[in-house]
Amino acid sequence: MIIDTTEVQDINSFSRLESLKEVYGIIWVLIPIFTLVLGITIGVLVIVWLEREISAGIQQRIGPEYAGPLGVLQALADGTKLLFKENLIPSRGNIRLFSIGPSISVISILVSYSVIPFGYNFVLADLNIGVFLWIAISSIAPIGLLMSGYGSNNKYSFLGGLRAAAQSISYEIPLTLCVLSISLLSNSLSTVDIVDAQSKYGFWGWNLWRQPIGFLVFLISSLAECERLPFDLPEAEEELVAGYQTEYSGIKFGLFYVASYLNLLVSSLFVTVLYLGGWNISIPYIFISELFEINKTCGVFGTTIGIFITLAKTYLFLFVSITTRWTLPRLRMDQLLNLGWKFLLPISLGNLLLTTSFRLFSL
Repeated sequence: MIIDTTEVQDINSFSRLESLKEVYGIIWVLIPIFTLVLGITIGVLVIVWLEREISAGIQQRIGPEYAGPLGVLQALADGTKLLFKENLIPSRGNIRLFSIGPSISVISILVSYSVIPFGYNFVLADLNIGVFLWIAISSIAPIGLLMSGYGSNNKYSFLGGLRAAAQSISYEIPLTLCVLSISLLSNSLSTVDIVDAQSKYGFWGWNLWRQPIGFLVFLISSLAECERLPFDLPEAEEELVAGYQTEYSGIKFGLFYVASYLNLLVSSLFVTVLYLGGWNISIPYIFISELFEINKTCGVFGTTIGIFITLAKTYLFLFVSITTRWTLPRLRMDQLLNLGWKFLLPISLGNLLLTTSFRLFSL
């Protein structure tokens, strides 16, 4: 049997071409993911720098100023220090739970960014259940904290993990009821559809004006979910040394630090998407109709404008949360639970029933 060498070469070249196409396909899938992770990392570094500068201004002291111009590289220097510090493990702790806990906290929050629209048609995954996917995934993070506290074999760490779980359960229910009210108004659970539903009347079309009570409840609940002052009971240093992260050092302690700011950033982004109109320019349509449609122009310019507007609204909420941290004192544990169960839950439930009634009468 005679085999033609040209046919063999054609088959080999075809197989190489197919393999290259598969490689390129994988690369094009990974590029958006890596771009999002890089942007999130830069965003966290900016938040750390902003918190130090804002807290310094509130307390009338000098903030970071030596690491880079205006101290912008201070967060990067701290991260590098944590990366090279010794990683200590409790001798009698559960090593598996101790090691897995920080990773679960970070990964569960990172996945939430996949459903956030940063601009017009600029979202990693436009899902029909986008907002509820965020709530479901964010509820996994306290499990990582509880695992970390239990695996540390330390009573202070374990109490911090229990507090984190109790706090998360208490404030996730009002948060979910507020999100459900927004979904009823928008007739969708997709984050993109929720932003589009607010784009009809510019500034006056925001859900902030249609759901003011829900906005306040969502604001308080999101701060409690992020464990920010005055809701930082799981890490109360006067009572629990440092809570669930007492026994951690090095990069694992850094993961808890990053998870805290990742959660704060994702909560701020969802406030922007659900209540502040997302990427839309906040100019009433009746005044300047040409600028109102600038976000929907094709190309890099429209996408860049949309991302800039989303981030501007997000960092406005971040300023509020940072100012709150350095202004209000910490609550007691009973006050925290009473606020969640006796006040926010009935208010959010009443807001949901009121929204449902208005929707039924409008039909």
